[in-house]
Amino acid sequence: MTTTSVDRALDLEGITRIRADFPILSRVMRGGCQLAYLDSGATSQKPLQVLDAERTFLTTSNGAVHRGAHQLMEESTDAYEQGRADIAAFVGADDDELVFTKNATEAINLVAYTLGDRRFANAVGPGDVIVTTELEHHANLIPWQELAARTGATLKWYAITADGRIDLDSLQLDERVKVVAFTHHSNVTGAVAPVAELVARAKAVGALTVLDACQSVPHQPVDFHALDVDFAAFSGHKMLGPTGIGALYGRRELLNQLPPFLTGGSMIETVTMEKATYAAAPQRFEAGTPMTSQVVGLAAAARYLTAIGMANVQAHENELVAAALAGLATVPGVRIIGPTGTEHRGSPVSFVVEGIHAHDVGQVLDDEGVAVRVGHHCAAPLHRRFGISATARASFAVYNTLDEVDRLVAGVKRAVEFFAR
Repeated sequence: MTTTSVDRALDLEGITRIRADFPILSRVMRGGCQLAYLDSGATSQKPLQVLDAERTFLTTSNGAVHRGAHQLMEESTDAYEQGRADIAAFVGADDDELVFTKNATEAINLVAYTLGDRRFANAVGPGDVIVTTELEHHANLIPWQELAARTGATLKWYAITADGRIDLDSLQLDERVKVVAFTHHSNVTGAVAPVAELVARAKAVGALTVLDACQSVPHQPVDFHALDVDFAAFSGHKMLGPTGIGALYGRRELLNQLPPFLTGGSMIETVTMEKATYAAAPQRFEAGTPMTSQVVGLAAAARYLTAIGMANVQAHENELVAAALAGLATVPGVRIIGPTGTEHRGSPVSFVVEGIHAHDVGQVLDDEGVAVRVGHHCAAPLHRRFGISATARASFAVYNTLDEVDRLVAGVKRAVEFFAR
């Protein structure tokens, strides 16, 4: 197993050392080309350190968390709760403010469901307003549609600008607004939301804020306390961690006011045949057997990224984004869907090619070993807003290189040449 230097800048040698931790990146694909994996916005690859952490746990300490008193139970509980502490520290939260879920989608649904429960003192109800944006992934849109349908509330949204940013002038908030939910980084346009302004507007009318941080946590320093949001969701598999694990951050006082989402074992305080009382957060929201090895793996991913330095990760990925934007600008017929500059912009670079369907672009790239995502990226309303049905999307991670960006641009050029015949 290789190790990554804590203090090493992300020069070519540093990236080479990082890439050695990801054996899949050396794979030769069916077309005979080495893999250039540019789809980390969908799911990231996993370093050996994460795989080894899970394997070591499962082969030496696997047991039931918070159940019984034997040694393996104690070791597994310690590993689970230490994992919570490491992951919470990575995102600027306290241990008891981090709830584990199976993914970020479940985390957002947990919030949307419990905010509509009348047992919550400030529950969403008839006449209230829920606010989101046109930038959202379906996971931060449909739960709010459902909350509105269940409670009689109204769903409103911020429109977007021509370059795919939130248009702050498109909506004014008032005292009817109970929730403002928005993405930190768009998974399509890459636009970074003006978090401070949106939080200030929500607070001014007494609304709660819910942040979709799936595309930011893996790519830049994130501190939920500093961002001052009430809730935030992120996923493990997008930040070099395992699948099947996500997390919800919630302010302590809010989590302890919310009723449970799922019920059963592990989340109770007392149970009689007539009723039950519930544990304090976060256990209140972790019914049943938890994803123990996945938590161990995600904690290893957090430590791995911390060792590299999230400021280094962000600087490296900004360089990749700048190169991709500049390179794609040289290809005839290419239109970037999102900001064409790097200021206040994240990793995803989505684009269309005039006269060529995104799936055809993706197929040409796949033939050359370049993996990108094609489609609407679970953001159909956003694509409809731009008058398109699909885009090709390159999304980067710390293990990507400028050479891979060059291969992306060259592949798109070949697609244009092929379909021009």
